[in-house]
Amino acid sequence: MNRKTLVLPAVVGLLAPVLAACGGTDSGSGGGDAIVVGTTDRFSATKDAPAPLDPAYSYDVGTWNILRQTVQTLMIQPKGDGDPVPEAAESCGFTDSGNERYACTLRSGLKFSNGDAITAEDVKFSIDRARAIKADSGVFALLSTIDTVETQGDDKVIFHLKTADATFPFKLSTPVAGIVNPDDYDKGKLREGFSVDGSGPYTLSAETEGDEMTRAVFTKNPNYKGTLDVKNDKVEILSFTDADAMGAALDGGDIDVMTRTMSPEQIDALSDAAADNDEDLVEVAGLEIRYLAFNTSAPVVKSKAVRQAMAQLIDRSELVSEVYGTQAEPLYSLVPATVTGHSNSFFNTYGDPSADKAKELLEEADVSTPVKLTLNYTTDHYGTATKQEFEQLQKQLNDSGLFDVSIEGAAWDTFIPAERKGEYAVYGMGWFPDFPDADNFLAPFLDKDNFLKSPYSNDEITDTLIPESRREADRLSAAANLTAIQDIVAEDVPIIPLWQGKQYVASRDDITGTAYVLNSSATLQLWELARGVSG
Repeated sequence: MNRKTLVLPAVVGLLAPVLAACGGTDSGSGGGDAIVVGTTDRFSATKDAPAPLDPAYSYDVGTWNILRQTVQTLMIQPKGDGDPVPEAAESCGFTDSGNERYACTLRSGLKFSNGDAITAEDVKFSIDRARAIKADSGVFALLSTIDTVETQGDDKVIFHLKTADATFPFKLSTPVAGIVNPDDYDKGKLREGFSVDGSGPYTLSAETEGDEMTRAVFTKNPNYKGTLDVKNDKVEILSFTDADAMGAALDGGDIDVMTRTMSPEQIDALSDAAADNDEDLVEVAGLEIRYLAFNTSAPVVKSKAVRQAMAQLIDRSELVSEVYGTQAEPLYSLVPATVTGHSNSFFNTYGDPSADKAKELLEEADVSTPVKLTLNYTTDHYGTATKQEFEQLQKQLNDSGLFDVSIEGAAWDTFIPAERKGEYAVYGMGWFPDFPDADNFLAPFLDKDNFLKSPYSNDEITDTLIPESRREADRLSAAANLTAIQDIVAEDVPIIPLWQGKQYVASRDDITGTAYVLNSSATLQLWELARGVSG
């Protein structure tokens, strides 16, 4: 079979209120053996994070991709991107002109995987539970605009919002809004371990070693009723320690599909391989970003001048060229270039990298040089290239003579608790959006209860610009407020955006559906996979 590299454009259009009816389907089966998908995501239940798969806690792309297969939401993002559409709901929409009252009618006949009927009270329980638990992951903030949840009969749920929120349909498509059975989930505490019960397209059986889930087995849910056409009977996600081991498994036929995170070298090799190779590479438009975040209360970076000097020195083009090649692009704002509302605020503020300008910033603030600090990064969550990336950042900052930078890596299950406790002054993170709207690249970092637990706060952003931007269903109309937020970030530098990346899926050539197995938000859509004929 000839190699095919398929590029899907990102579709990040206007957000409009949704009030539509969608019929369900249950037509797919696929048959045959389980399709095995490899990932380098690690799934751990630790003392600091004992409930990784509870929708009220989970807030990273890996665990969300487990939940999206198993826990149903009222709304869902369509496979080709665009505005969310009803899923567990038959219809949803704003019922007022101010985008402050949102009503959903449930699809008839909904059941949990155990056969229990789903009612509006179950939806209310699930949403209210996540809001009340307020897990330290910060995921509850996605529901922060909700004031009260009302039910009418068994099939109608009404959300009364504190303020206008045109992005609310998107938020109802995220796992934190997943519908769970009150018989399986305690109202006041998280569900520990790797058990998940919902009404999604699959049920989950977890295989574990110690405190890690090594294999997630998804079996088609016979009680599922929604909009998804499930094209297979069983899919497994197998967790690997690194990209090389995952690649070897694909080469050996032990897995059928390889997803995040492949190394740049693997992607290049798959792109350049001979046409008679039995593996295919698919390039998918992505909205992943990487950035440096600051604990702005830490003494070494408390001075804004230090953060501004770093922003003035970092050469994104060189960073991308040296580490990621054509697989990423420099990013000059938290909002990616393909998303409505993007502005190149950091380039507009700092221009090209300049040691002289950085020196002036530090001298004006009376900061002694070289500034000694540590850049912290995770060794196992964003791929093997992360270490190279931080070595490049270290070199750029130290070559200026203005900084004395060391770098330190830690495994994700160590890194995240330390970050949330404020132990790092400067640290590297990635962001896979909850939904493809500029609001989701700004509010999670800058709003109250932000998921980084950042001490940085700007009243104009939190009290005026974010609320005003959410009033606009036409996202082009929100651009002025969104640009103002990005300009403030470039001036205050609580975060330095670095690059935005593409997504890749590799598969054996008898696997179909890989063009849609990932959307632009890095959501795995395992129901799209099936076995075809190799050749």
